[in-house]
Amino acid sequence: MALSTRYQQIRQETRSFCKHLTIEDFSIQVVQFASPAKWHLAHTTWFFETFILKTYSDNYKVFDDDFNFLFNSYYNNVGSRILQANRGNMSRPSIDKVFEYRSYVDKHMITLLNTTTNKRLLDLVTLGLNHEQQHQELLVTDVKYMLGHNPLFPVFNADYNLVNDYNINNALVTIKAGNYTIGHQGDDFCYDNELGVHQVYLNDFEIHNHLVTNGEYLEFMNSGAYSDFNLWLDEGWTWVNQNNIKAPLYWHKKDDEWYQYTLAGLQKVDPLALVSHVSFFEAQAFAEWKGMRLPTEFEWEIASQKFEWGKRWEWTNSAYLPYPNFVKENGAVGEYNGKFMSSKMVLRGASVATSKNHSRPTYRNFFNPAQRWQYTGIRLVK
Repeated sequence: MALSTRYQQIRQETRSFCKHLTIEDFSIQVVQFASPAKWHLAHTTWFFETFILKTYSDNYKVFDDDFNFLFNSYYNNVGSRILQANRGNMSRPSIDKVFEYRSYVDKHMITLLNTTTNKRLLDLVTLGLNHEQQHQELLVTDVKYMLGHNPLFPVFNADYNLVNDYNINNALVTIKAGNYTIGHQGDDFCYDNELGVHQVYLNDFEIHNHLVTNGEYLEFMNSGAYSDFNLWLDEGWTWVNQNNIKAPLYWHKKDDEWYQYTLAGLQKVDPLALVSHVSFFEAQAFAEWKGMRLPTEFEWEIASQKFEWGKRWEWTNSAYLPYPNFVKENGAVGEYNGKFMSSKMVLRGASVATSKNHSRPTYRNFFNPAQRWQYTGIRLVK
């Protein structure tokens, strides 16, 4: 597929998701980590304008001089920006203005893509498209967080449940001890945090070829696990008590039955479906309760060819750290991943909200251990 065609397709996918939003939905920010839909639409556009058009398009005129301050996320090399917590305060620019901004940048990008062979430029476009796909997933999860905290539990799209996924297998996969190669190999796209191919030694282990279900997690809850400090890491136990955590995010008990908010509205929890929206702390406590553990990210990568994955981001027991010989690029692009290698845990795989063809076995996602607004799940190791 030509890069200009792929550009148009991915950009349209972002816009298509938003057709189910009302005008009032676009600017709401319920919590600091979940950005408004309008901000995502503008920020992904800002990325192409800032890193590509301003540098590579002759005589390009910036759409609006204020947008660099409004829609920069965390790139200190590019200039100052509003606080993340204040992204929901922007009733202006209007959503119409943001869509006008997208159309303006898209027009210039297509012209540029149809006339250039500059490899550095094309590599940046590929990065920008993968960046947009990351924000497509964040759009799904941020919109769900917004609507899921609306007391009416509104329906976003009746066909957009996204949580009723099921296992197709139920067995243990054995991986023999030995040296294994970790990291992305090949010339296709990957993020810099996947580079630094290296060897790791793994002991024998057995890993489930299936994910933990709601029914299994209900057994954990009904055992009194949320009240048993023996199961929890110290930081996790503090998190449970300070936030009065009793169940996965979006679960609500009604008439002695558990329901969960989905983008298709409030629905009964299906015990056979895969558990979702759990933190690392909850995943670790569940593993402790089962007498098992979470895989390291290296075990997951090596074993992933032997099981189905892609329905839930899967917590690993690995801290997010650089691979050997990891090198950050100079300038703003170097801020993409490297500066976040602190206080976060690695998740592997993808989720039902991940854009098509965006993930791969070496993909390293990372979040704080208490966060659970993504479609996260649990796979266990014996």
